[in-house]
Amino acid sequence: MHTRKFADSFQPFNTAKRKKYFSMSKPVKKGHLVLRKKKGRADTIDAYAAARLRQRRALLGFSQEKLADAVGVTFQQVQKYENGSNRISASRLFQFSKILNVDPNYFFENLPKAGPLAYSGLSDQKQDSLSANGDVMEQKETLELIRIYYSIKNPRLRKNLFKFVRSMAETLKAQDN
Repeated sequence: MHTRKFADSFQPFNTAKRKKYFSMSKPVKKGHLVLRKKKGRADTIDAYAAARLRQRRALLGFSQEKLADAVGVTFQQVQKYENGSNRISASRLFQFSKILNVDPNYFFENLPKAGPLAYSGLSDQKQDSLSANGDVMEQKETLELIRIYYSIKNPRLRKNLFKFVRSMAETLKAQDN
């Protein structure tokens, strides 16, 4: 007796059915929101989560290679996550949160508002920020300074260093005025 294999009995959809079930020529809409994302651009929320990942990794002094090994991906994949080329899945974000010793909500804390309400000035146009270098907390120098500061184990010594730096900054500010 001859038995038929699955491959023998499989017949693909005809062209008309394939177009009906798998066509993505129009964006899927729900209400007034378009759900389909354009290629090549990171969503603002994805970019924010990626920046928070990079910030936390740098703050802890992890290299991209070390983080990649801990998660089980290549360092190039971590680079793509951090620059927003690839979106970070929920499960991967959860892995990162465990490795970086933060709550998963960390990646979304203080998320800026998106859209026209994000700019609450008098102008209808987006305004340049007052800081020429963007967010100070995203600068490599700031993250390295914080990491080095907290590497000082003696709390009294750390507090004295803090007082010294604050005094020096206040003195320089007074000299400028």
